[in-house]
Amino acid sequence: MHIDLPIIWAAIIGFGVFLYVMLDGFDLGIGLIFPFFDREGERQVMLNTVAPVWDGNETWMVLGGASLYAVFPVAYATLLPATYLPIIAMLCGLIFRGVAFEVRAKARRTQHLWDLAFIAGSGVATFAQGVILGTLLQGIPIRDGKFAGGAFDWFTPFNLFTGLGLLVTYATLGCGWLLMKTEGELRRRMGVLMRPLTWVLGATVGIVSVWTIVGQSAVAARWFSLPNLFYFLPVPVLVIACLVGILVCLRRGSDRAPFLLTLAILFLGYSGLIISIFPNIVPPSLDIWSASAPRSSQLFTLVGAAIVIPVILVYTAMAYWVFRGKVRHDDPGYH
Repeated sequence: MHIDLPIIWAAIIGFGVFLYVMLDGFDLGIGLIFPFFDREGERQVMLNTVAPVWDGNETWMVLGGASLYAVFPVAYATLLPATYLPIIAMLCGLIFRGVAFEVRAKARRTQHLWDLAFIAGSGVATFAQGVILGTLLQGIPIRDGKFAGGAFDWFTPFNLFTGLGLLVTYATLGCGWLLMKTEGELRRRMGVLMRPLTWVLGATVGIVSVWTIVGQSAVAARWFSLPNLFYFLPVPVLVIACLVGILVCLRRGSDRAPFLLTLAILFLGYSGLIISIFPNIVPPSLDIWSASAPRSSQLFTLVGAAIVIPVILVYTAMAYWVFRGKVRHDDPGYH
């Protein structure tokens, strides 16, 4: 029986990328909404909700990048030159954010500067990820298996808007997480902030979707041809249902539902991306089979993935399970 390894590896990398976006999304989102909360102890409580898990969340980004390099080297060699500057900006943002996370708990006189570093690092990393996403969705020119564009091809209105869109998405996700993990006045104010963010998120999703369809004829043809339209129609319908559900649950004072519904919107958006570009790994012309490494390399790497991925899943699940529940102002904090 022939096993289509590129399909398996595309699923593995897609799974890893989604877990990174999901787990580090609310983590980065906390930094994005930091400026709205500056009362005594509030920011420390916000950080305490992710202190046990934040660095482990980024494991999935490392896994995705390493897998792309090992299994789809042509895609790796094409995607990186097209997005060098956004990738460097993202890494710098993550570094600043990580250092600020560690240092601000010990700092006294300079804590406000580390807060600014945390906010700026979260914003730069998120915006850069959105630009990379927009670049991928808009398509990358390839000639003879190599990137055929310029260093600033990513600098387009659509890509910049997707960067802003991801800022809104992660901020909403961060609000949902803190709504679930905090209590009292802080939790109430999270609910107040999440309402307008939900409206902006809905508008952003709609604009990006329409802009993609108008600007990419191949994507429009895939979504609106028959019978594809009937298969894919549940995606936008469910997005609208989730947005309405968030607003209803906020009005009812629900703890977990707004966060879970925001995660559902993130999943539906990710599904829409896959629907729009698959089987291309670098649109518009490089598919997963053309970008693949030799079969022997894929098999060898698959053995390692079969060992490593379950271990990562287990320790990630254990971390979230052990540190479940609400975080309070009188908890010891991050040291």
